[in-house]
This record gives sequence, C-alpha cells and structure tokens, in this order.
Amino acid sequence: MISQTEPLNQQEIIYPDSDGQPMANNTEQFRWILVIQQNLDWLYANDPNVFVAGDLFWYPVENRNTIFYAPDVMVVFGRPKAKRGSYKQWEESGVAPQVVFEILSPSNSQDEMDKKLLFYDRYGVEEYYIYNPEKNQLRIWLRGEVGLDVIASIANWVSPRLGIRFDLSEDELKIYRPDGTRFFSYVEISQLLEQERKRAEQAEAALEQERRKIQLLTERLRELGVNPEDLT
Repeated sequence: MISQTEPLNQQEIIYPDSDGQPMANNTEQFRWILVIQQNLDWLYANDPNVFVAGDLFWYPVENRNTIFYAPDVMVVFGRPKAKRGSYKQWEESGVAPQVVFEILSPSNSQDEMDKKLLFYDRYGVEEYYIYNPEKNQLRIWLRGEVGLDVIASIANWVSPRLGIRFDLSEDELKIYRPDGTRFFSYVEISQLLEQERKRAEQAEAALEQERRKIQLLTERLRELGVNPEDLT
C-alpha cells in the first residue's frame, strides 16, 4: 500500500473510499471495532473538534492515492466532526490521526502488521494500539523522540491522549473512561437502558399507588365530615 509509482496529474487522481474488502473478518473483531469506536464517539460527543472514525481510508500524502490505510479505529484531535468518505490529510490542515486502534484477526499476517506499524510511525500517529481478542493480548506504541516506541509495561495503562484505562486482569480486555465508567457494547447499553426504563416505570407505579391512597383517604375524611385542608 506504500507505493513509489509516479503521481498522476492531480485532476486525474481518484482517492477510493473502499477497497471492496469487509471491515472485519469475524464477529469478534467486528464487535471490538464497534465497542471502541462507539464508546470513543460517546466520550467525545460534546467536543466538536474531535473526530472519531472506524474503517475509514486515511490518505496522508496528496497526489499519492496508493499510500493509504484504513485503521480499525482512529481518533483525530483538532478536526471537526463531519461526514467523510475518506480522511485526506492535506484537506484537514495537515493533521494526522493521533490515536489508532487495530483489532487482530487470525487472517492478519505479521508482515501486514509490520507494514501498518511502519505506516503509522512514518505519518505521525502518537499512540498505536493492537488488541488480539483471541489471546487477550494488547500491544501499545507511544511516540518518542525518534518515532513510535513499544511500551513494555502496560498494566492498567492510561492513554495520554484519551485518558482511558486498559485492564487485562480478566479473561477479556476492559476499557474504562476517565470517570471510571466501563466501555459497554451496544447490547449492554440496551440492557442498561431497559433496566432504567423498568425502574422508572416501577417508581411511577409506586408513586401512582401513593397518590391513589391519598385520594381514597381524602374522600373518606370528607365522608366523615372532615375537611382535609383543616388538618394541614
């Protein structure tokens, strides 16, 4: 994907938005891409200048449409939320995605991942995360003085850019927002919303029952010739 071919005339260059390949190769990889992308989108929902995307083509060099990758998830600080067919860096004030996530699947080769690391290192990524759901393994690179450096100790690692914490102490990676709230899947969020709805309905039913009791008591007092307002 990193080509040395001569650039075409700018007017003739097309930057494809898709290569026809699926976003994920299995359900577990797809689930993790959605969990990370959706929760980061939620985390920065109120910040108009943080752009979060999943499986979006990133072209770092103008006139070079063969130089690109589509990170599973990327976060760009300093760029507005907007609909994009691809991320053309020269149209984004030259701002490169600062944080990138890749979710491994069995089909990912070491050669492919080495090329991705080289690409992200060369074009300015600050934090690079690779998670292997099958083995529950996380690898992290952080930009140093001369490029991306692998982080040796990642226990309870907190992202310098995102402020989120990674916990590998259980059978599956847990990610926590800066306020301590865990990243939830869509199903878990739906279940939580359903629980909240039921609690609200139960509280409303209990309140309605109390109102009914008060109404019956008021009616009984009036039948006995007592004005309830005189009792207040």
